[in-house]
Amino acid sequence: MNIKVCGITTFKQLQQLDGLEIDMAGLVFIPDSPWYAGTSLSGSAVSKADFDVKKVGIMRNPSLSEALDIIDEYKLDVVQLVGEESETLCDDLSTEVEVIKSFYLSDVTASVDELIKEYDAVCDYYLFSGPVAAATDIYGSGLSLALLKQARIEKPFFISGGIDSSHASMIRGVDHPDFFGVDLTTGFEIAPGDKDLKSLLQFRQLLR
Repeated sequence: MNIKVCGITTFKQLQQLDGLEIDMAGLVFIPDSPWYAGTSLSGSAVSKADFDVKKVGIMRNPSLSEALDIIDEYKLDVVQLVGEESETLCDDLSTEVEVIKSFYLSDVTASVDELIKEYDAVCDYYLFSGPVAAATDIYGSGLSLALLKQARIEKPFFISGGIDSSHASMIRGVDHPDFFGVDLTTGFEIAPGDKDLKSLLQFRQLLR
């Protein structure tokens, strides 16, 4: 079970996540986000640090040159694209770093496989998120367990949306061969960018 923690805004917490053996740390490069890292994290400091945690740059509809500049400045390992990015952009970036393509699943999503099919050859991972919905949906996040079970996907994927410590047993019960890990943000924060490290450690232990 892989754990990806997003919304890191300080170098200290990046170090702490590395110490907790978290698999991926998400740095948000979307200026209007409360987790925007572009002004709070030094690219020079991050790029020089010797971390095992993979550094993920989260971007929305960047140009290729914008994305490459951020990758170079922070020495990113992965890029997560959360907008309406083309397959071409994903393909171009995949020659430099691993690529996660995010998809928002709503109540009108008929088929996950149809949603992702154009990206199969150009991404390394998928991430599925959804709106807060009924308790019958997975983790109460709007991610329909039935919808994901029906999908072939055939690529490692993360799930995201309202996950906190209370969902550990449900996560362990996810039955899909390509389920790769969880993406965590608000359920493990004291405030935007201020992670609750004790809760993260307890959650990691619950998943094992």
